[in-house]
Amino acid sequence: MIGGNIGSMILITRENYFDMAIKNVALFKQYIYNDVLIKYLYFYLQSQVVSIKNTALGGAQSFVSLNMLRNYLMPIPPLNEQKKIIEKFKLLDFVIQQYEKSYCELNNLKHELFPKLKKSILQEAIQGKLVPQIEEEGTAQELLEQIKTEKEKLVKEGKLKKSALTDSIIYKSDDNKYFEKIGKTVIDVTDEIPFEIPVTWQWVRTKDIFQINPKNIAEDNCISAFIPMEKICATYGSEFSYDKVQWKTIKTGYTHFADGDVAFAKITPCFQNRKSAIFHNLPNGIGAGTTELKVLRQFGETINRWYLLFFLESPYFIDEATFKGTANQQRITSGYLENKLFPLPPLQEQNRIENHIKAIASIMKG
Repeated sequence: MIGGNIGSMILITRENYFDMAIKNVALFKQYIYNDVLIKYLYFYLQSQVVSIKNTALGGAQSFVSLNMLRNYLMPIPPLNEQKKIIEKFKLLDFVIQQYEKSYCELNNLKHELFPKLKKSILQEAIQGKLVPQIEEEGTAQELLEQIKTEKEKLVKEGKLKKSALTDSIIYKSDDNKYFEKIGKTVIDVTDEIPFEIPVTWQWVRTKDIFQINPKNIAEDNCISAFIPMEKICATYGSEFSYDKVQWKTIKTGYTHFADGDVAFAKITPCFQNRKSAIFHNLPNGIGAGTTELKVLRQFGETINRWYLLFFLESPYFIDEATFKGTANQQRITSGYLENKLFPLPPLQEQNRIENHIKAIASIMKG
């Protein structure tokens, strides 16, 4: 009769009436001799819960008055018809309970299955198993040449250190072993290779194809985006919001990013919860935020940002991470991102992977 319990009902029987003490209720007790079956009353009142709740009085602690219940109009059919109604209600009640049970089981299955399915799809994507390879789309080696050209351009402009041109080259030998060549040094990295990738793909170190935590240059009064951790959603995807602030208030002590950059949380549990985003439509194209972010910026238009995000959210990247710090505040170890092996497909294949995953996600949302 009071507050959130308005409308809650129980039918007291010989089997349960010794087991309870109740208050703040309206007790409907049947006269010894009358033509109303108590179960009919019970089912009827259940059908009137919404109407009864609408009569509630009061503010923070609403209640239903006894006087209203005493005068509540009730249709009373003949006794035999009451019995038929009761039997029909019992049947429907059973069906409803079975439906609720099945619905709960389906929801539980959805909550268990969908995350596993999403992980599986991302893993298949970065292993080259989600979409077919098309010979006409070229190879990742050709893409690496484009990245090298972009890096050389930035070095000439003074925007990148010359040391960034010293890339590693990872290749597979005739005896199926993998080697990495850095300058004149060649080392066996076979044990580092996590899985096989298509022949048109290439293994590369993440630090060789992305700028990591780059800096922005802007006027102090430039309006920009400020993004603390709570404004980045923990989800498979890219959802974030921001506050507008002057650049001078956030240019020091925060992590910089710009339109087109891809970022992820480096601290637990945000890392495992996949707090990540592709930044876009920022005020004046720039922003800064929590220092618990790692930011990746591509060289030119050489990497599909969604493919990069799928890589960062994949089990391969998330589940194999190593951490350092206290139990409550652990961060991925220094160098984990930079030295992580990145499975690089040709750009057109990256685009097809993006489209395919988005199509699957649309179906899963239903």
